[in-house]
Amino acid sequence: MKINSSLYVMAFALIAMLSCCKKDSQNGGFENDGNFTDTTASLKSVASFPIGIAAEYPLSTTNSKYWAAVKGEASNITFGNELKNGSIVKADGTYDFTTADAFYNLATTAGLQVFGHTLVWHSQQRATYYNSLIGGGSGGGGATNLAVNPSFETTTVATTAEPADGWQVLNGAGQFVSTTTNTNSGTKALQVNVPAGGQNYNTQIVTKAQIPVTAGKTYTISYYIKGTSAQTIQFEVRPNLGAAAGSVNYQGGKAVTTSYTKVSYDYAIPANVTTIQLAFDLGGTANTLYLDDVSITDASVVAPPTGAAVATIVDDAMKKHIQTVVGRYAGKIKAWDVINEPFSDAGELRNNTNTPSTGRTDVFVWQNYLGRDYATKAFQYSKAADPAADLYMNDYNLESSTTKLDAFVKLANELKASNSGITGVGTQMHMLISTPYANIITMMQKLASTGLKVRISEFDIRINPGGPNPAIGYVASAYDLRLQAVMYKFVIATYIKYVPAAQRGGITIWGVDDTSSWLNPAANVTANKLDYPLLFDKNFSKKPAYAGVKQALQGNGEN
Repeated sequence: MKINSSLYVMAFALIAMLSCCKKDSQNGGFENDGNFTDTTASLKSVASFPIGIAAEYPLSTTNSKYWAAVKGEASNITFGNELKNGSIVKADGTYDFTTADAFYNLATTAGLQVFGHTLVWHSQQRATYYNSLIGGGSGGGGATNLAVNPSFETTTVATTAEPADGWQVLNGAGQFVSTTTNTNSGTKALQVNVPAGGQNYNTQIVTKAQIPVTAGKTYTISYYIKGTSAQTIQFEVRPNLGAAAGSVNYQGGKAVTTSYTKVSYDYAIPANVTTIQLAFDLGGTANTLYLDDVSITDASVVAPPTGAAVATIVDDAMKKHIQTVVGRYAGKIKAWDVINEPFSDAGELRNNTNTPSTGRTDVFVWQNYLGRDYATKAFQYSKAADPAADLYMNDYNLESSTTKLDAFVKLANELKASNSGITGVGTQMHMLISTPYANIITMMQKLASTGLKVRISEFDIRINPGGPNPAIGYVASAYDLRLQAVMYKFVIATYIKYVPAAQRGGITIWGVDDTSSWLNPAANVTANKLDYPLLFDKNFSKKPAYAGVKQALQGNGEN
């Protein structure tokens, strides 16, 4: 629900120039002679395809004029929020359909079909729950590594007693050096040059600091090691009872091979033990050893999934959501926005980079984890849940960005060719009054070329000169309202001209009255930054835009 800004002045001047002559509306010229006064009958009574209005449940139950307008004008209704993920999925991943069911019953009792909006989107998601399934994200989370400088990456001042920060040589001064070769990960490892003869404790290094632990808990101790030749080594867990040393736990016979091998051991902390140290006994056999990636972690903390495991979890969560929601309303809600806004403004498939959460807790970008195939799967899961439903892909700014439009059409064709279950495409058309006519014509042609049903799914037209940054104190003039009527009429007439009758999935106006429009949030109202994007004014009187829509629906190509 985002739009691009444009130059209003140029658009107004162009329309004014065209006002002196009548032209066929779909070819780019509408005369603005003020003939936008016929507001009789209803939109649904003059339309040959479904006319929808987006509505909110609270207003539908508390404002009689609001609900009367919806019932009187529309043949179907789209819930503004009540079927979105964040509205029905609870913090623990369970579902609450109380409000959605109540709204569905209210709508169907009034004779309205319900259009399902929306199944898979990046915004207004129960993101905290989904992130919890993957450990907060595929690249982090899990247990904290208690070892200091575990990969020997930092060496403030190299000494024979402390070759890497946090590691102290007990025996074998000069045998331990930090190295940038033969690393397991990162840029450094610990190289140990073991001389012949002696015992394993003759080459010995230990964590310098005491590591705080909890008595009774089990900790997983692991490390990676390799040698120029194979041998075995020993490590020690040294428990401390406050100031006194406890009984050392010796782990001998640990294999070393000529390639890095992970050694792992679970150690239960004895009663009353508050800290431990970890020591490596590496002497006794002439060799060059390399030690890296030491880890001491709470064994009870499950590490987050990575790679394919993350994709599987996200795929399962998406499937569950789609089949839970569509399955509940199978045979009742007969059309759905399956995937909503799949592309960024640059026409790229969304991911966590081009669609960052920026501090929001309701953003979860499904395709970041599933890739392009997420779209096919989403439609397949939806079709399986209700084979008879119409299934749409929906996005915004298709009339203003050729790059995004082409990416959208390409994916639609792919989904159609793969027999995924897609039956339609939706163009939101949250648009400006200055949007070029040519862009709108091109968009309608390209969407129709898919052979799928085409919907104008979230239609409204801004007229505040500031567009996305509305001007303070703007009040719509009679002239501005006629210009808005012209654009409403042009868009719908263009839709009728370029989308064959069999492909017309319908038109939904995104809201009822100007006052309750999503474009007039509380902050804008307080700042007196108002817009007037809809067909009814604040008193629920029909605006010139209403007459423009009616004229187009009746096939009147001129004013």
